[in-house]
Amino acid sequence: MTTNGARQLFGTDGIRAIAGEAPLDPTTIYSVGLALAHSLRKTAPRPRVLLGRDTRESGPWIAATLAEALRQAGAIVESAGVVTTPAIAFLTKTHGFHAGVVISASHNPWQDNGIKLFGADGFKLPDALELAMEEEILFHAAQVKISDPSCFAPVEDNAALQSDYIQFLVDCVPGLSLSGLKIVADCANGAAAAIAPELLRRLNGDGRADITLLNIAPDGRNINAQCGALHPEYVAHEVKARGADLGLTFDGDADRCMLAGAEGNVINGDAILLIAARDLKARGMLTGDVVVATTMSNMGLEAALKHSGIRMLRAPVGDRYVLEMMQKENAALGGEQSGHILFPHLATTGDGLLTALVVLDLIARTGKSIGELTADLKVFPQVIVNVKVREKKPLETIPAVVDAIRAAEAELKDTGRVVIRYSGTEALARVMIEAESEEAMRRHAEAIAAAIRNELGA
Repeated sequence: MTTNGARQLFGTDGIRAIAGEAPLDPTTIYSVGLALAHSLRKTAPRPRVLLGRDTRESGPWIAATLAEALRQAGAIVESAGVVTTPAIAFLTKTHGFHAGVVISASHNPWQDNGIKLFGADGFKLPDALELAMEEEILFHAAQVKISDPSCFAPVEDNAALQSDYIQFLVDCVPGLSLSGLKIVADCANGAAAAIAPELLRRLNGDGRADITLLNIAPDGRNINAQCGALHPEYVAHEVKARGADLGLTFDGDADRCMLAGAEGNVINGDAILLIAARDLKARGMLTGDVVVATTMSNMGLEAALKHSGIRMLRAPVGDRYVLEMMQKENAALGGEQSGHILFPHLATTGDGLLTALVVLDLIARTGKSIGELTADLKVFPQVIVNVKVREKKPLETIPAVVDAIRAAEAELKDTGRVVIRYSGTEALARVMIEAESEEAMRRHAEAIAAAIRNELGA
């Protein structure tokens, strides 16, 4: 059981909230810019900071507020405009920026937004550094009041940076041709809508691939609206209806990717990890024959990997924690069931578009369909119940919750798993159970969820 109550501002993936409300109000945003610039100036007198954002209507004013504070504190600011989160990670590292800032709330609805920070190395900032910054952010927020961010000048975007990122993606899969494939791609009206059309056009050089792009008309409020990686059933339906070979779907900032097969079936991150692990092992690139997944990954993935001579380790949920374990184990592959996949030989962070290209390249090289590649993955029944909570009290201190968990573990034993955790980005407790018995799985999931709801329900 894990909670995320230690930090006041930063969750497992940056700061995230309803745009305009604490901790994403103008004053706090301005304070983030000041604190970031001051932190960077300890080693660089005139630090360069790169901004990027997704398609939410709050993105421009948040970018303008951050940019004003960064400049006031002595930083030089550039903007890549609407780009994916992994694009900022890549561009920060390769273009010599001292930090990168992504303005996005990922898969959340349009009303939310967030701030993610990357260091000069293209990796997310360590927990300890974010915690140190929190102290200064809270200090500035108590001293400076920003009531109207519209007074700050809009940030000018550099379109060339977006082009550099697209070229990087093309270079990651040299020789890849989509010729003959019928593909449906759902861009979630998010950041992928600014990248995927040109990327796929370039990879369809001979024009013989049939590519349908969906949800590429963002209006500031339709990001993730019943589409994208949080609703993979949408692209799965479209794949089957259109007779396509493969579906690709991304979340709002395109750091994750989910797939769909020709039968209209959803293919999640576990299946992607399986086929990527086997491919890397066959090519002598899977160091130590180990893959890092998370506590949420299905027992079926672990069994399939073991059958292929591959060991699976479990990290806490959150791509930063997957990466930490990968670095400790020198692992060449890791990821989450949600579609965050990490290929450290190619990129410093999860990249949905890159994941899609790796899968397409694998299909092209093997001549096998995604269904054939994943046919032996036998998934244990799994249920996730989300419970809205008013506070994130340590679950192990609530007797009724502890009793419900113990009852589930006692019955399931070696035939299932129980994972209870708080979301790092939302006011939710997540109850996940998988088991051979679907009846027992659902019964215990509801019992644990009810216990949490009775004690902490919002």
